[in-house]
Amino acid sequence: MSCGSCGSGKNGGCNSLGGCSSGGCNRLNAFDWLANLPFSDPESNCKIIELSFNNGSRKDFFRNTTLHYYDKGDLLTVEGVNGFDIGTVNLTGELVRLQLKKNNLDEKSPDIKKVLRRANDTDLAKLKENKAREKQVLIRSRAIARQLKLELKMAEVEIQADGKKATFFYIADDRVDFRELIKLYAGEFKVKVEMRQIGARQEAGKVGGIGSCGRELCCSTWLTDFKSVNTNAARYQNLSINQAKLSGQCGRLKCCLNYELDTYLDALQFFPNDADMLELAKGRAFLAKKDIFKNLMWYTMADSNIQYPLAIETVKRIKQQNREGIRPEELETAEVVSGKPKEVEPEYADLVGQISLRSLEKNSRKRRDKERSRQQQPQNKNRRPDQKTSGQLHQQKGQQKPASPQSGRPNRGPQGGNPNFNRRRNKPGDKP
Repeated sequence: MSCGSCGSGKNGGCNSLGGCSSGGCNRLNAFDWLANLPFSDPESNCKIIELSFNNGSRKDFFRNTTLHYYDKGDLLTVEGVNGFDIGTVNLTGELVRLQLKKNNLDEKSPDIKKVLRRANDTDLAKLKENKAREKQVLIRSRAIARQLKLELKMAEVEIQADGKKATFFYIADDRVDFRELIKLYAGEFKVKVEMRQIGARQEAGKVGGIGSCGRELCCSTWLTDFKSVNTNAARYQNLSINQAKLSGQCGRLKCCLNYELDTYLDALQFFPNDADMLELAKGRAFLAKKDIFKNLMWYTMADSNIQYPLAIETVKRIKQQNREGIRPEELETAEVVSGKPKEVEPEYADLVGQISLRSLEKNSRKRRDKERSRQQQPQNKNRRPDQKTSGQLHQQKGQQKPASPQSGRPNRGPQGGNPNFNRRRNKPGDKP
Protein backbone atom coordinates (compact mmCIF):
# COMPACT_ATOMS: atom_id res chain seq x y z
CA MET A 1 0.00 0.00 0.00
CA SER A 2 1.15 3.52 -0.68
CA CYS A 3 1.36 6.37 1.74
CA GLY A 4 -1.62 8.67 2.05
CA SER A 5 0.19 11.99 2.28
CA CYS A 6 1.80 12.56 -1.12
CA GLY A 7 -1.01 12.41 -3.62
CA SER A 8 -4.36 10.94 -4.46
CA GLY A 9 -5.60 7.98 -6.42
CA LYS A 10 -6.87 4.46 -6.09
CA ASN A 11 -4.16 3.53 -3.60
CA GLY A 12 -4.68 6.67 -1.54
CA GLY A 13 -1.11 7.85 -2.00
CA CYS A 14 1.66 8.32 -4.55
CA ASN A 15 0.44 5.47 -6.80
CA SER A 16 3.85 3.77 -6.58
CA LEU A 17 2.33 0.64 -5.01
CA GLY A 18 4.52 0.76 -1.92
CA GLY A 19 7.78 1.45 -3.73
CA CYS A 20 8.28 5.20 -3.42
CA SER A 21 11.85 6.31 -2.83
CA SER A 22 10.93 8.11 0.38
CA GLY A 23 10.37 4.80 2.16
CA GLY A 24 7.29 6.16 3.88
CA CYS A 25 4.99 3.41 2.62
CA ASN A 26 6.56 0.70 4.78
CA ARG A 27 9.78 -0.21 6.52
CA LEU A 28 12.59 -2.11 4.78
CA ASN A 29 11.25 -0.98 1.41
CA ALA A 30 12.82 -2.39 -1.79
CA PHE A 31 12.82 -1.02 -5.33
CA ASP A 32 12.18 -3.60 -8.06
CA TRP A 33 14.25 -2.19 -10.93
CA LEU A 34 13.47 -5.23 -13.13
CA ALA A 35 9.70 -4.92 -12.85
CA ASN A 36 9.13 -3.23 -16.25
CA LEU A 37 11.68 -5.25 -18.27
CA PRO A 38 10.24 -7.97 -20.55
CA PHE A 39 11.62 -11.54 -20.38
CA SER A 40 12.20 -13.75 -23.41
CA ASP A 41 11.02 -16.85 -21.55
CA PRO A 42 8.15 -16.06 -19.14
CA GLU A 43 7.89 -19.71 -18.11
CA SER A 44 11.33 -19.57 -16.47
CA ASN A 45 10.30 -16.67 -14.27
CA CYS A 46 10.66 -17.16 -10.51
CA LYS A 47 7.45 -18.46 -8.91
CA ILE A 48 8.40 -17.31 -5.42
CA ILE A 49 7.03 -13.99 -4.10
CA GLU A 50 8.43 -11.97 -1.22
CA LEU A 51 5.72 -10.54 1.04
CA SER A 52 6.03 -8.02 3.87
CA PHE A 53 3.93 -8.09 7.04
CA ASN A 54 3.16 -5.61 9.80
CA ASN A 55 4.08 -2.50 7.82
CA GLY A 56 7.32 -4.02 6.52
CA SER A 57 8.81 -5.11 9.85
CA ARG A 58 8.75 -8.80 8.80
CA LYS A 59 9.27 -10.44 5.41
CA ASP A 60 8.75 -13.99 4.19
CA PHE A 61 8.70 -15.99 0.93
CA PHE A 62 5.65 -17.78 -0.54
CA ARG A 63 5.11 -19.91 -3.62
CA ASN A 64 2.69 -18.66 -6.27
CA THR A 65 0.82 -21.79 -7.36
CA THR A 66 -1.95 -19.83 -9.10
CA LEU A 67 -1.96 -18.62 -12.68
CA HIS A 68 -2.31 -14.97 -11.64
CA TYR A 69 0.43 -12.37 -11.83
CA TYR A 70 0.68 -10.06 -8.81
CA ASP A 71 2.10 -6.55 -8.80
CA LYS A 72 3.96 -4.86 -6.02
CA GLY A 73 1.60 -3.55 -3.35
CA ASP A 74 -1.13 -6.17 -3.86
CA LEU A 75 -2.64 -7.67 -0.71
CA LEU A 76 -2.54 -11.48 -0.76
CA THR A 77 -3.98 -14.13 1.53
CA VAL A 78 -1.33 -16.76 2.26
CA GLU A 79 -0.98 -19.85 4.43
CA GLY A 80 -0.43 -19.21 8.12
CA VAL A 81 -0.16 -21.19 11.33
CA ASN A 82 -3.43 -23.15 11.53
CA GLY A 83 -5.09 -20.49 9.41
CA PHE A 84 -4.29 -17.69 6.99
CA ASP A 85 -2.37 -14.43 7.02
CA ILE A 86 -2.41 -11.33 4.82
CA GLY A 87 0.73 -9.70 3.44
CA THR A 88 1.79 -7.09 0.89
CA VAL A 89 3.76 -8.05 -2.24
CA ASN A 90 7.26 -6.61 -1.88
CA LEU A 91 9.31 -8.28 -4.64
CA THR A 92 8.56 -10.50 -7.62
CA GLY A 93 10.59 -11.98 -10.46
CA GLU A 94 14.35 -12.40 -10.67
CA LEU A 95 15.17 -10.24 -7.67
CA VAL A 96 13.48 -12.80 -5.43
CA ARG A 97 16.08 -15.38 -6.53
CA LEU A 98 18.82 -13.05 -5.30
CA GLN A 99 17.07 -12.71 -1.94
CA LEU A 100 16.68 -16.49 -1.69
CA LYS A 101 20.39 -16.91 -2.33
CA LYS A 102 21.20 -14.27 0.26
CA ASN A 103 19.08 -16.08 2.86
CA ASN A 104 20.41 -19.55 1.91
CA LEU A 105 16.99 -20.84 0.83
CA ASP A 106 16.23 -23.27 -1.98
CA GLU A 107 13.64 -22.20 -4.54
CA LYS A 108 12.28 -25.75 -4.78
CA SER A 109 12.07 -26.32 -1.02
CA PRO A 110 8.76 -27.92 0.07
CA ASP A 111 8.78 -25.90 3.30
CA ILE A 112 7.85 -22.71 1.47
CA LYS A 113 4.17 -21.92 2.07
CA LYS A 114 1.71 -21.12 -0.71
CA VAL A 115 -0.29 -18.13 -1.84
CA LEU A 116 -4.02 -18.83 -1.47
CA ARG A 117 -5.77 -15.90 -3.21
CA ARG A 118 -6.12 -12.18 -3.37
CA ALA A 119 -7.36 -10.69 -0.11
CA ASN A 120 -11.12 -10.09 -0.28
CA ASP A 121 -13.27 -7.77 1.82
CA THR A 122 -13.92 -10.42 4.47
CA ASP A 123 -10.21 -11.08 4.92
CA LEU A 124 -9.41 -7.38 5.16
CA ALA A 125 -12.17 -6.79 7.72
CA LYS A 126 -10.82 -9.58 9.91
CA LEU A 127 -7.28 -8.25 9.54
CA LYS A 128 -8.37 -4.76 10.64
CA GLU A 129 -10.24 -6.18 13.62
CA ASN A 130 -7.28 -8.23 14.88
CA LYS A 131 -4.74 -5.45 14.26
CA ALA A 132 -6.83 -3.15 16.46
CA ARG A 133 -6.35 -5.61 19.35
CA GLU A 134 -2.54 -5.46 19.28
CA LYS A 135 -2.21 -2.34 21.43
CA GLN A 136 -4.42 -3.66 24.23
CA VAL A 137 -2.75 -7.09 24.08
CA LEU A 138 0.68 -5.43 24.42
CA ILE A 139 -0.40 -3.44 27.50
CA ARG A 140 -1.95 -6.48 29.14
CA SER A 141 1.06 -8.71 28.34
CA ARG A 142 3.41 -6.24 30.02
CA ALA A 143 1.22 -6.24 33.14
CA ILE A 144 1.23 -10.06 33.32
CA ALA A 145 5.02 -10.20 32.91
CA ARG A 146 5.36 -7.63 35.70
CA GLN A 147 3.17 -9.73 38.00
CA LEU A 148 5.42 -12.75 37.44
CA LYS A 149 8.49 -10.54 38.15
CA LEU A 150 10.27 -11.60 34.96
CA GLU A 151 13.32 -9.62 33.83
CA LEU A 152 12.14 -8.93 30.31
CA LYS A 153 10.68 -6.07 28.29
CA MET A 154 7.83 -6.70 25.87
CA ALA A 155 8.57 -4.67 22.73
CA GLU A 156 5.86 -5.56 20.21
CA VAL A 157 2.97 -7.93 19.59
CA GLU A 158 2.00 -9.15 16.11
CA ILE A 159 -1.32 -10.98 15.70
CA GLN A 160 -2.02 -13.13 12.66
CA ALA A 161 -4.73 -11.93 10.29
CA ASP A 162 -7.20 -14.63 11.36
CA GLY A 163 -6.49 -14.03 15.07
CA LYS A 164 -5.32 -17.59 15.82
CA LYS A 165 -1.68 -16.83 16.57
CA ALA A 166 0.22 -14.01 18.32
CA THR A 167 3.98 -13.41 18.25
CA PHE A 168 5.46 -11.59 21.26
CA PHE A 169 8.78 -9.83 20.70
CA TYR A 170 10.70 -9.26 23.93
CA ILE A 171 14.12 -7.99 25.09
CA ALA A 172 16.05 -9.66 27.92
CA ASP A 173 19.67 -9.52 29.02
CA ASP A 174 19.73 -13.04 30.49
CA ARG A 175 17.91 -16.28 29.85
CA VAL A 176 14.24 -16.14 30.90
CA ASP A 177 12.02 -19.06 31.88
CA PHE A 178 8.67 -18.00 30.41
CA ARG A 179 6.84 -21.35 30.44
CA GLU A 180 4.34 -20.08 33.00
CA LEU A 181 4.05 -16.83 31.06
CA ILE A 182 3.04 -18.66 27.86
CA LYS A 183 0.27 -20.51 29.70
CA LEU A 184 -1.13 -17.25 31.06
CA TYR A 185 -0.94 -15.58 27.64
CA ALA A 186 -2.71 -18.49 25.93
CA GLY A 187 -5.51 -18.49 28.52
CA GLU A 188 -5.87 -14.72 28.52
CA PHE A 189 -5.82 -14.00 24.77
CA LYS A 190 -7.11 -17.35 23.39
CA VAL A 191 -4.36 -17.60 20.76
CA LYS A 192 -1.34 -19.71 19.99
CA VAL A 193 1.66 -17.95 21.58
CA GLU A 194 5.13 -17.60 20.07
CA MET A 195 7.91 -15.86 22.01
CA ARG A 196 10.73 -14.31 19.99
CA GLN A 197 13.74 -12.56 21.53
CA ILE A 198 15.21 -9.51 19.81
CA GLY A 199 18.02 -7.09 20.58
CA ALA A 200 18.05 -3.38 21.31
CA ARG A 201 18.87 -2.54 17.69
CA GLN A 202 15.93 -4.60 16.39
CA GLU A 203 13.66 -2.83 18.85
CA ALA A 204 14.78 0.58 17.58
CA GLY A 205 14.07 -0.61 14.04
CA LYS A 206 10.53 -1.63 14.98
CA VAL A 207 9.84 1.62 16.83
CA GLY A 208 11.46 3.85 14.19
CA GLY A 209 12.57 7.44 14.52
CA ILE A 210 14.90 10.14 13.22
CA GLY A 211 18.65 9.92 13.77
CA SER A 212 21.10 12.71 14.59
CA CYS A 213 21.89 12.98 10.85
CA GLY A 214 18.30 14.10 10.15
CA ARG A 215 17.30 10.94 8.26
CA GLU A 216 15.22 7.94 9.26
CA LEU A 217 17.00 5.25 11.24
CA CYS A 218 18.97 2.81 9.10
CA CYS A 219 17.63 -0.16 11.08
CA SER A 220 14.04 0.85 10.25
CA THR A 221 14.56 1.54 6.53
CA TRP A 222 17.14 -0.81 4.99
CA LEU A 223 19.62 -2.30 7.49
CA THR A 224 18.96 -5.94 8.43
CA ASP A 225 22.44 -7.29 9.22
CA PHE A 226 23.59 -5.87 12.56
CA LYS A 227 27.35 -6.18 13.02
CA SER A 228 29.22 -5.60 16.27
CA VAL A 229 30.51 -2.05 16.79
CA ASN A 230 33.25 -1.09 19.28
CA THR A 231 35.09 2.08 20.22
CA ASN A 232 38.09 1.16 18.07
CA ALA A 233 36.06 2.16 15.02
CA ALA A 234 35.77 5.67 16.48
CA ARG A 235 39.50 5.82 17.30
CA TYR A 236 40.53 4.85 13.78
CA GLN A 237 38.36 7.69 12.43
CA ASN A 238 39.78 10.27 14.90
CA LEU A 239 36.45 10.72 16.66
CA SER A 240 36.24 11.84 20.26
CA ILE A 241 35.10 9.06 22.59
CA ASN A 242 31.89 10.75 23.68
CA GLN A 243 29.30 8.17 24.65
CA ALA A 244 26.38 10.57 24.18
CA LYS A 245 27.37 11.42 20.58
CA LEU A 246 28.45 7.93 19.54
CA SER A 247 25.31 6.18 20.85
CA GLY A 248 22.12 5.80 18.84
CA GLN A 249 18.51 5.70 19.97
CA CYS A 250 18.93 2.05 20.96
CA GLY A 251 21.58 2.97 23.54
CA ARG A 252 24.30 1.09 21.63
CA LEU A 253 27.09 2.45 19.46
CA LYS A 254 25.84 3.74 16.11
CA CYS A 255 25.92 1.23 13.27
CA CYS A 256 27.14 3.95 10.89
CA LEU A 257 30.56 3.89 12.58
CA ASN A 258 31.30 0.80 10.46
CA TYR A 259 30.29 2.35 7.13
CA GLU A 260 33.60 4.14 6.41
CA LEU A 261 35.83 2.04 8.66
CA ASP A 262 37.29 -0.01 5.79
CA THR A 263 38.29 3.17 3.94
CA TYR A 264 40.12 4.47 7.00
CA LEU A 265 41.87 1.14 7.57
CA ASP A 266 43.09 1.05 3.95
CA ALA A 267 44.42 4.62 4.21
CA LEU A 268 46.15 3.95 7.55
CA GLN A 269 48.31 1.23 5.98
CA PHE A 270 50.65 3.93 4.60
CA PHE A 271 51.18 5.50 8.04
CA PRO A 272 54.01 4.22 10.30
CA ASN A 273 52.81 2.19 13.28
CA ASP A 274 55.70 2.91 15.70
CA ALA A 275 55.61 6.71 15.48
CA ASP A 276 53.69 7.55 18.65
CA MET A 277 56.72 9.44 20.03
CA LEU A 278 59.63 11.28 18.40
CA GLU A 279 62.91 12.17 20.13
CA LEU A 280 64.08 15.77 19.58
CA ALA A 281 66.97 17.81 20.98
CA LYS A 282 64.62 19.96 23.07
CA GLY A 283 62.34 17.14 24.24
CA ARG A 284 59.84 14.58 23.08
CA ALA A 285 56.98 15.04 20.60
CA PHE A 286 53.84 12.95 21.03
CA LEU A 287 51.38 11.95 18.32
CA ALA A 288 48.03 13.78 18.57
CA LYS A 289 46.13 12.61 15.48
CA LYS A 290 46.42 11.31 11.93
CA ASP A 291 44.87 13.03 8.93
CA ILE A 292 44.31 10.47 6.18
CA PHE A 293 42.89 13.05 3.76
CA LYS A 294 46.05 15.20 3.71
CA ASN A 295 48.54 12.45 4.72
CA LEU A 296 49.69 14.40 7.75
CA MET A 297 50.56 13.44 11.33
CA TRP A 298 50.09 16.04 14.05
CA TYR A 299 52.49 16.14 17.02
CA THR A 300 52.59 18.17 20.23
CA MET A 301 55.49 18.93 22.56
CA ALA A 302 55.39 18.00 26.22
CA ASP A 303 55.66 21.63 27.38
CA SER A 304 53.33 23.15 24.79
CA ASN A 305 49.82 22.70 23.36
CA ILE A 306 50.77 23.73 19.84
CA GLN A 307 50.27 21.02 17.22
CA TYR A 308 52.85 20.60 14.45
CA PRO A 309 51.79 18.95 11.15
CA LEU A 310 54.41 16.58 9.73
CA ALA A 311 54.43 14.70 6.46
CA ILE A 312 54.65 10.90 6.50
CA GLU A 313 58.13 10.95 4.90
CA THR A 314 59.35 13.41 7.53
CA VAL A 315 58.11 11.19 10.37
CA LYS A 316 59.78 8.12 8.87
CA ARG A 317 63.08 10.03 8.47
CA ILE A 318 63.03 11.31 12.08
CA LYS A 319 62.18 7.82 13.34
CA GLN A 320 65.17 6.41 11.43
CA GLN A 321 67.42 9.09 12.94
CA ASN A 322 66.20 8.19 16.42
CA ARG A 323 67.18 4.56 15.83
CA GLU A 324 70.68 5.77 14.94
CA GLY A 325 70.84 7.90 18.09
CA ILE A 326 70.39 11.25 16.30
CA ARG A 327 68.00 13.84 17.68
CA PRO A 328 66.91 16.60 15.28
CA GLU A 329 66.97 20.16 16.49
CA GLU A 330 63.40 20.98 15.46
CA LEU A 331 60.43 19.64 13.55
CA GLU A 332 60.10 20.30 9.84
CA THR A 333 56.43 21.21 9.65
CA ALA A 334 54.47 20.79 6.46
CA GLU A 335 52.43 23.57 4.92
CA VAL A 336 48.72 23.03 5.43
CA VAL A 337 46.75 24.29 2.43
CA SER A 338 43.07 24.91 2.98
CA GLY A 339 40.72 24.09 0.15
CA LYS A 340 38.23 26.72 1.22
CA PRO A 341 38.37 30.04 -0.70
CA LYS A 342 39.63 33.00 1.26
CA GLU A 343 36.83 35.25 2.38
CA VAL A 344 37.16 38.87 1.27
CA GLU A 345 36.19 41.34 3.93
CA PRO A 346 33.73 43.98 2.67
CA GLU A 347 34.87 47.59 2.61
CA TYR A 348 33.12 49.94 5.02
CA ALA A 349 32.84 53.70 4.61
CA ASP A 350 33.43 56.00 7.60
CA LEU A 351 30.30 58.12 7.94
CA VAL A 352 31.18 59.74 11.27
CA GLY A 353 30.72 63.53 11.09
CA GLN A 354 28.66 63.47 7.88
CA ILE A 355 25.30 63.35 9.63
CA SER A 356 23.99 66.48 11.36
CA LEU A 357 22.26 65.87 14.66
CA ARG A 358 20.22 69.05 14.21
CA SER A 359 18.56 67.69 11.11
CA LEU A 360 17.71 64.51 13.00
CA GLU A 361 16.19 66.49 15.84
CA LYS A 362 14.21 68.62 13.38
CA ASN A 363 12.87 65.53 11.61
CA SER A 364 11.90 63.90 14.89
CA ARG A 365 10.13 67.12 16.00
CA LYS A 366 8.16 67.28 12.76
CA ARG A 367 7.23 63.65 13.08
CA ARG A 368 6.00 64.22 16.64
CA ASP A 369 3.86 67.19 15.57
CA LYS A 370 2.30 65.18 12.76
CA GLU A 371 1.41 62.34 15.12
CA ARG A 372 -0.11 64.79 17.62
CA SER A 373 -2.23 66.49 14.95
CA ARG A 374 -3.32 63.13 13.61
CA GLN A 375 -4.50 62.12 17.09
CA GLN A 376 -6.44 65.37 17.55
CA GLN A 377 -8.32 65.12 14.24
CA PRO A 378 -10.65 62.28 15.29
CA GLN A 379 -11.36 64.14 18.56
CA ASN A 380 -12.42 67.27 16.63
CA LYS A 381 -14.73 65.19 14.45
CA ASN A 382 -16.60 63.84 17.49
CA ARG A 383 -16.95 67.32 19.09
CA ARG A 384 -20.30 69.25 19.00
CA PRO A 385 -20.40 72.46 16.97
CA ASP A 386 -20.82 74.67 20.06
CA GLN A 387 -18.09 72.82 21.99
CA LYS A 388 -14.65 74.34 22.09
CA THR A 389 -11.38 72.52 21.97
CA SER A 390 -8.88 72.50 24.77
CA GLY A 391 -6.71 74.95 22.84
CA GLN A 392 -9.60 77.39 22.40
CA LEU A 393 -10.49 77.18 26.09
CA HIS A 394 -6.88 77.84 27.04
CA GLN A 395 -6.83 80.87 24.71
CA GLN A 396 -10.12 82.19 26.16
CA LYS A 397 -8.79 81.95 29.70
CA GLY A 398 -5.79 84.04 28.71
CA GLN A 399 -8.04 86.79 27.29
CA GLN A 400 -10.32 87.16 30.37
CA LYS A 401 -10.67 90.61 31.96
CA PRO A 402 -8.82 91.30 35.21
CA ALA A 403 -10.80 91.14 38.47
CA SER A 404 -12.38 94.34 39.89
CA PRO A 405 -10.65 95.74 43.02
CA GLN A 406 -13.95 95.85 44.98
CA SER A 407 -15.02 92.25 44.77
CA GLY A 408 -11.77 90.47 44.00
CA ARG A 409 -13.61 88.33 41.42
CA PRO A 410 -13.29 88.39 37.66
CA ASN A 411 -15.69 90.71 35.88
CA ARG A 412 -17.95 88.21 34.13
CA GLY A 413 -21.06 90.44 33.91
CA PRO A 414 -24.54 89.73 35.16
CA GLN A 415 -24.74 86.50 33.20
CA GLY A 416 -21.68 85.05 34.86
CA GLY A 417 -19.67 85.00 31.65
CA ASN A 418 -22.03 82.56 29.90
CA PRO A 419 -22.53 83.75 26.28
CA ASN A 420 -25.58 81.52 25.87
CA PHE A 421 -27.44 82.92 28.89
CA ASN A 422 -30.07 84.93 26.90
CA ARG A 423 -30.06 82.58 23.97
CA ARG A 424 -32.96 80.17 23.78
CA ARG A 425 -34.80 78.45 21.04
CA ASN A 426 -38.03 79.91 19.72
CA LYS A 427 -40.92 77.58 20.37
CA PRO A 428 -43.98 77.39 18.08
CA GLY A 429 -46.56 80.00 19.09
CA ASP A 430 -44.07 82.46 20.62
CA LYS A 431 -44.17 86.04 19.44
CA PRO A 432 -41.01 87.38 18.02
